[in-house]
Amino acid sequence: MKISIITICFNAVEHIDETLRSVVMQDHRDIEHIVVDGGSTDGTQKKIERYREVIAHYVSENDKGVYDAMNKGLRAATGEVIAFVNAGDMIAHRSCVSEMAAAFAGSDAEAIYGDAYMVDPSDIKKVIRFWRGGEYRREAFRTGWMPPHLGTYIRKSVYDRFGHFRDDLKVSADYELMFRFMYKHRIRVRYIPKVLVRFRLGGVSNRSLGHIWRANLEVYKAWKLNDERVSPLIVLAKPLRKVAQLFARKA
Repeated sequence: MKISIITICFNAVEHIDETLRSVVMQDHRDIEHIVVDGGSTDGTQKKIERYREVIAHYVSENDKGVYDAMNKGLRAATGEVIAFVNAGDMIAHRSCVSEMAAAFAGSDAEAIYGDAYMVDPSDIKKVIRFWRGGEYRREAFRTGWMPPHLGTYIRKSVYDRFGHFRDDLKVSADYELMFRFMYKHRIRVRYIPKVLVRFRLGGVSNRSLGHIWRANLEVYKAWKLNDERVSPLIVLAKPLRKVAQLFARKA
């Protein structure tokens, strides 16, 4: 089974090696690695060039933001299943992709997610929060829950049927996409209790209190965009879930 792994980056010279190596070291042999760079100016491109032999598709050009870059990767992907590991993040261990391929081959699931370690930006080995995906319950979306996007593998056929990321959402388009696929269109979803990714805190939705508030507002907006109804209090439910994750911290 071909798995497409998409990496987006911009001025990530400090951490891009960790990310690319985590893909190269996978024991699954049929990986299509797609790298989308936003026109970096800090030397990121030179580091990427070292891996060109194992990168199936690479583009470096200006884009309109994170989700525009992700959509470029999706348009290039030809694998049966697609996942993301962005600059600065790492696939958790070398057998992750092969385990996910086996999980898809053994079920009719259209999306499979696991757990994630959310780590210190300066030390990817230092776990700050443990994101336990937990068994899938569609109604959990009403409490501000979503699977960890970077720990979720989705069949390409789902993207083909239901679309890509909305670039009119600047902070929480990943939530909207997962909500659209899983809640609105009720795709078949499965959870496996495995840590699939380590990702650094400080992403686009967590950079400041303003970004966090905007992200939560966009979560509420995602329901309205999909003609679904939910209490406005969902903008408070999502931050409370993050507090719970702190107590689930693992070394």
